[in-house]
Parts: sequence; C-alpha cells; structure tokens
Amino acid sequence: MTNNRESYYTDVDKMHVATDCIVFGFHQEELKLLIFNRRVEPHKGAWSLIGSFVKLNEDVAHAARRVLHDITGLDNVFFEQSKTYGQASRDMGARCISVAQFALIRIDEYDEELTEKHGAFWYRLEELPELVLDHHQMVIDALDILRRKAKHQPIGFELLPAKFTIPQLQSLYEAIFLRKLDPGNFRKKVLSFKILKRLNEKDRSSSKRGAFYYTFDHENYEKLLKSGYNFEFL
Repeated sequence: MTNNRESYYTDVDKMHVATDCIVFGFHQEELKLLIFNRRVEPHKGAWSLIGSFVKLNEDVAHAARRVLHDITGLDNVFFEQSKTYGQASRDMGARCISVAQFALIRIDEYDEELTEKHGAFWYRLEELPELVLDHHQMVIDALDILRRKAKHQPIGFELLPAKFTIPQLQSLYEAIFLRKLDPGNFRKKVLSFKILKRLNEKDRSSSKRGAFYYTFDHENYEKLLKSGYNFEFL
C-alpha cells in the first residue's frame, strides 16, 4: 500500500509533519509544564516541548500517544489537539508543520525515572526558560484552551489524584486561572453538580478536623452531560 501511495504526487514538494505535546501537571498547588533538553540539531541542548516527527504510516494522534508513553510511561494520558503551526520559516531544520497536542498528567502517576532518562523536567509556568522555535506560543495557546474548557467541563480532574479534597480542587482551579476563589462559593458550586462522591476518609495533613476525600463520578457526569446539563465551574 505504501508503494502505491508513493507513486502519486511525485511533482509536489515534500514536507515533514511533527507533533509537539504541551504536557501540564499539577503539583504542590502549582500548574507545571514538562519540557526537556533537545537532543538533536538544530537548537541541540535548548529547552523544548516533548515531540516527534509523525511516521509515514502513523496517525498524528497515535504519534502523540507514542511520545507521551515514551516520556511518562503512561498509556491512558488525556490529550487533545490544540492547533497546527505551519509558518514556512518556523523550523530552520526543514520545512515542517507541527500539530500541537495539550496533555494533562497526574504527576503522582507518571514514571519519574523514565522521564529523567529522557532529560525531561517539570517547570513552574512562571519560571519557564526560553523555548525553541514557536513552542512558547504553543504553550500560550494551550493554556488558553485549557482555561476555556475548564470553565464549562470537569477537565481539571485529569490533573488530580484519584481521590482529592475540595480545597485541593479549588487550588487547582486557582492555579489554572491565576486568581483566588471564595472557598464557600466554590464548594457550594462544585457539590451542586452531583459529580463528586464523598469517601469516608479524611486528609488531616493541614488540620486536626481534616477534609473529606472525594472521587470524580464519571458515570453520573456522563448522564448529566447527555441530558443537556450546563456545567459552569467559574
């Protein structure tokens, strides 16, 4: 099949297709980005997003899934396509289009040893070093998408451990939107959605009284979503 396909369009210029992954994680009440030292020229040694060229017989989404697995060791990483970057001068190495993906990682689940093996590190968004090519713009665009989605979808739960407290959930949304939220109003709103299950277990790390742990109720969320329920977290 490959040979037959290659027999067409012989007079058309060829170009490379890459996928770059904007990987967000949440740790110690801060939103962080996974970046690594680029190992190939051009810009070898500079800070870069995690990415790869798309193989000839590989779907772009499969390429992103491969990259995320190779770096984190995880198979079920949440990711969505962000934007496509095709400026002719964007990469001095070759004419290359990049299909960006933004991914959300539960930092407590990823393979730290595997990540370090690839020279990848988590950086606070406020302390990001200069990134190669147009990767900084990719981060800005992905953050914008994340914020728009987080207002109306429970996408933030992809960044939290399987069990979490309401204060932890509030800290996540404060990190995403870079502003403080009223604890009482936030708690009342998220509980009104009926998509959290309270556990008979408390986190007592910050107070003697403690805070109950919750889990995300995927089943009830899907039912409400199909019924046309309007979620509005902020």
